[in-house]
Amino acid sequence: QVQLVESGGGLVQPGGSLRLSCAASGSFFSIADMGWYRQAPGKERELVATITRGASTNYADSVKGRFTISRDNAKNTVVLQMNTLRPEDTAVYYCNCRAVLATPWGATTNAYWGQGTQVTISS
Repeated sequence: QVQLVESGGGLVQPGGSLRLSCAASGSFFSIADMGWYRQAPGKERELVATITRGASTNYADSVKGRFTISRDNAKNTVVLQMNTLRPEDTAVYYCNCRAVLATPWGATTNAYWGQGTQVTISS
């Protein structure tokens, strides 16, 4: 199994910055895609940014140019640098990954979620 532990959320004023980190641990062969999603009150969970093992990235239009996702494959970590934050960025942010697991029947891929970290943008 895979555990994802997030850190770095908090309260910041509009225009400020935050850095979210997520570390994957457990029993797996490798970590494929990693990403961040968020869920605001009363809304569905939405994609924020994803990054492949080869460092190809994908961003939601609402965060392009403000957020940057990066990862360290050796440490199985992913970081979301969030700049020029807006009140509408307020949400619980969840780390996600697809892990490749070795089984007696071959390799399989499962998705895992972190517990979430609160990000609040307010003056």
